[in-house]
Amino acid sequence: MDSLTQIVLGAAVGEAVLGKKVGNKAILYGAIAGTIPDLDIFASHFTDTVSALAIHRGFTHSIVFSVLFAPVLGWLVSRYETYKDYKGWAWLFFWALITHPILDAHTTWGTQLFWPIDLRLAFKTIFVIDPLYTFPFLVFLILTMFQKRTSKKRRLYNGIGLTLSTAYLALTFILKDAALTQFKSALHTQNISYNQIDTRPSPLNTILWNANVDTKNAYLLGEYSFFDTKVISFQSYPKNHELLGNLIQNEKVKRMIAISEGWFTISKIDDKLYYNDLRFGLLNLEPQSESFVFKYLIDVDASGNVNFIEQERTQRDGKKLMSALWERLKGN
Repeated sequence: MDSLTQIVLGAAVGEAVLGKKVGNKAILYGAIAGTIPDLDIFASHFTDTVSALAIHRGFTHSIVFSVLFAPVLGWLVSRYETYKDYKGWAWLFFWALITHPILDAHTTWGTQLFWPIDLRLAFKTIFVIDPLYTFPFLVFLILTMFQKRTSKKRRLYNGIGLTLSTAYLALTFILKDAALTQFKSALHTQNISYNQIDTRPSPLNTILWNANVDTKNAYLLGEYSFFDTKVISFQSYPKNHELLGNLIQNEKVKRMIAISEGWFTISKIDDKLYYNDLRFGLLNLEPQSESFVFKYLIDVDASGNVNFIEQERTQRDGKKLMSALWERLKGN
């Protein structure tokens, strides 16, 4: 999830663990801990694109990381804070650290919660930014901060924030299942045979859902809003995996395919090959758009080394997508 959401979650968890004993310092340290796992994004400055993608939400988003670093951080804080209970601080850091990847596991990218096991847990029930999750949570956290340390209202407000956010996460599973049922029904009605289907919410909401459908030679992309009145239509995108040729044997290419879980197409434009990660959809909703959110130029240098160069997205792309999503969310 986005940084603000992780700060709010970490702060609320910190308050739940030590708020009664240290007051707003529990919120402060919880907020700090809630951002620590995302420090892995700096890997992009020191390594290639594929390696950085593999590292992201890996070790720092694991149970192992939380178990190893919570005691260290707890010990450091207990050295200079007035409240000296090392175990209490360690417990705060553990829960603030571990809830970060647990929340991220609900997004499309997922987390390697069980690192070093090569398994990325991704429920794909919530977008990385969701105001309905974050805003009520933030309001109750702010109310909590202005209550006295021993006040019953303080625990009440924080408890309501945690309960509402958790309940909303639970609701996203129900909404995902309802959307999946609609997609499957449409595929059955249209006599479309497929190997597997992958669903996720569109940006900023859980009303409009996207589906990727794996067929023999193409992927079908579809949308469904709970306000729709017409049948679901699917856009076909040829896989074009054969365009990779011998590159299919390259280690970086293999790693990229593994990262995208096989959901990718290859496009050829001006004799250049592009790798399109389908898991995050398109930047616009126009029919047969090739403007994928994550699109990489496959660059092969004179020595045969392969590099994936992420294609830039502009602010204009984002504004156009938001406008189109709002209209589509209201129904077809």
